[in-house]
Amino acid sequence: QLACCCGTAACSLCCKCCPKIKQSTSTRFMYALYFILVTIICCVMMSTTVANEMKTHIPFYKQMCKGIQAGEMCEKLVGYSAVYKVCFGMACFFFLFFLFTIKINSSKSCRAYIHNGFWLIKLIVLAAMCSGAFFIPDQDTFLNAWRYVGATGGFLFIAIQLILLVEFAHKWNKNWTAGANHKQVWNGLLALVTLMLYSIAVAALVLMALFYTRSEGCMYNKVLIGVNGGLCLLVSLVAISPCVQNRQPHSGLLQSGVISCYVMYLTFSALSSKPPETILDENNRNITVCVPEFSQGLHRDENLVTGLGTTILFGCILYSCLTSTTRASSEALKGIYATAETEVARCCFCCVPDGDADAEEHVEKRGGQTVVYDEKKGTVYSYAYFHFVFFLASLYVMMTVTHWFHYESAQIEKFFTGTWSIFWIKMVSCWVCVGLYLWTLIAPLCCTTREFSV
Repeated sequence: QLACCCGTAACSLCCKCCPKIKQSTSTRFMYALYFILVTIICCVMMSTTVANEMKTHIPFYKQMCKGIQAGEMCEKLVGYSAVYKVCFGMACFFFLFFLFTIKINSSKSCRAYIHNGFWLIKLIVLAAMCSGAFFIPDQDTFLNAWRYVGATGGFLFIAIQLILLVEFAHKWNKNWTAGANHKQVWNGLLALVTLMLYSIAVAALVLMALFYTRSEGCMYNKVLIGVNGGLCLLVSLVAISPCVQNRQPHSGLLQSGVISCYVMYLTFSALSSKPPETILDENNRNITVCVPEFSQGLHRDENLVTGLGTTILFGCILYSCLTSTTRASSEALKGIYATAETEVARCCFCCVPDGDADAEEHVEKRGGQTVVYDEKKGTVYSYAYFHFVFFLASLYVMMTVTHWFHYESAQIEKFFTGTWSIFWIKMVSCWVCVGLYLWTLIAPLCCTTREFSV
């Protein structure tokens, strides 16, 4: 069965007790495993704790480092430069597959077979690319250039997620509004969810004002909390203004409630990522201000906080990658939406299957896990777009692990200590999200001759 890893049936290695899986799902799952594997390696490379433990417990460590030409104490395999090189290999891997899978519409083509299989060979290729990056000549020039490429790709990844969030808010309101035309219960659900969203946003605003500000000082926090709270109020008023309602009947408070909650989350995340402010107390001791007192106790066990926080963060990144690579997401980025007449209201509207190509599914058993070949009539997602999103995610992981523009002092143990670069990236993301949503509201007013689908 090991030979199956070189073909298109890696799932046959799994035991029969595993639930059946669609071919399209298993393919995305395998690429996600590659992404997780490289991400874990990057986190290990940024950990001084792991490096010290290896020096202590691995015999002949110094001789081994010299043997693989990684420096006297393997200094070439740790730090931000090593992460840049490994992520360069992973980014090249996904970018090459992006080029290779452009305009694949049938799962029966030769290129589709390569995309959906040959996992052992692709793992070897990925490992070779990540390792080969360490032999690039003129390392200083490469790192300086690759840093700007990584920042550009990381920002583009954030922009795609923000666009899809705005699209999600509009789709949610549009779907439930379509149901309200037939059953009044959907109007009640709309009102209830909207009230809950605004309650969460207002509660978050009040709590941040209580815990992240004080009567004297904390000017940054006061201004940013006030500005972002005002932006939430602005988008809510614009969404229900008569001129917007006349042009976009589907616009409402549900969308602005989703955006307000996300803005409050980003504001909280940014304030938590800001370097701590310290002042001298009456005993001439440095005390940290403008942060909750209980948060200081949470960071006593740095290894636990870093491990748990990093796991949650990269789990969210992986979730963003998988949810933004569906056919619906790729069509939304192109401006293709379902018409109001074809909308079918459902509570979990976002879990609609990728396509109707599964009407005649072909199930095949090869002694292992049952695989459902759901792409016999065509692909259920864009292969090229899938790889492009993972290419951008590779750059985003690279910049995130190395603290963006504070790479020289970056350590995974200090991942949640806060830096100004991470703080401003989150704040700018917050404002870009508000700007994107406002544009979807006022664009039909500015461009009256153009038809907008949202």
